[in-house]
Amino acid sequence: QVRLVESGGGLVQAGGSLRLSCAASGRTFTSYAMGWFRQAPGKEREFVSSISWSGGSTVYADSVKGRFIISRDNAKNTVYLRMNSLKPEDTAVYYCAVSFGPIATMSLADFHSWGQGTQVTVSS
Repeated sequence: QVRLVESGGGLVQAGGSLRLSCAASGRTFTSYAMGWFRQAPGKEREFVSSISWSGGSTVYADSVKGRFIISRDNAKNTVYLRMNSLKPEDTAVYYCAVSFGPIATMSLADFHSWGQGTQVTVSS
């Protein structure tokens, strides 16, 4: 079983940047796609971005396309989410998860072993 620990969240002003990290331990995750999701208060968890097992393919939600960059370092068992030009509507708890397969997808149902999340708050 893989364990995921997110870090890097915090409070930032609109227009600022943050980089989230998701460190995996336990079963190797290098053969599987990874994803980032977020959940704002009172809202359902939503897809943000995912990356294929090799890092060669990425997918983004329309709301973050052009502002967020997902990457991974399989040697370090870590996936990252660089968030630029942050907006107040990006405020949420951000979670990472492991895909059941190697291909980057958008569906929550394709992912498992969710981390505990890291809070991102963007002030206006």
